[in-house]
Amino acid sequence: MTTLSQSLARPGTLADLIPGSGAVAIARDAGLVIGGAALTGLAAQVSIPLSFTPVPLTLQTFAVLLVGASLGWMRGALSMLVYLAAPVAGVPWFAAGSDYSDPTLKYTYGYLIGFVLAAALAGFLSSRGNDRHFVSSFGEMVLSSAVIYLVGVPVLMATASLGVADGIAQGVAPFIPGDLLKALAAAGLLPMAWKLLKRDKQA
Repeated sequence: MTTLSQSLARPGTLADLIPGSGAVAIARDAGLVIGGAALTGLAAQVSIPLSFTPVPLTLQTFAVLLVGASLGWMRGALSMLVYLAAPVAGVPWFAAGSDYSDPTLKYTYGYLIGFVLAAALAGFLSSRGNDRHFVSSFGEMVLSSAVIYLVGVPVLMATASLGVADGIAQGVAPFIPGDLLKALAAAGLLPMAWKLLKRDKQA
């Protein structure tokens, strides 16, 4: 049985299919981590500000879900840590090209921290085979998205001096429809990728 067919037959993530050992594996993982961070930064540039909340609509969460699920929990979490660290070195790739000098960023710190945890959770669940089928993949994406809210909303409430009702109105409700669409899209893409790989193996 080949390495590819063995990987396809057991739980794992898409990144685990990329061969490599020793220094090659280190270079591969570094490239995947940096690539995952760059994808998240690129997605953050699709940003729509909302007048009633300091939290914008972005494609970041879609990237976080895909990166975590595709790379696995450790590489996914490291990608998000690189994403958070790069603006310290002057990379302006938070939402709409912002960085840590943006005074409004304090309202979204919790969401950014939640990205690390969400990517780790998505990666862990994918490594157990949850991303192979649409239903389980969708559940994985919803749970991972919920982690972002669980960290982000309390920080928003604390920094903006909001009560529970206003915290939900400004930090949860406006984003539920979009996040469900992102979860559906990610849940469709991952099983499709596995099916394509199996088809190529059998060809």
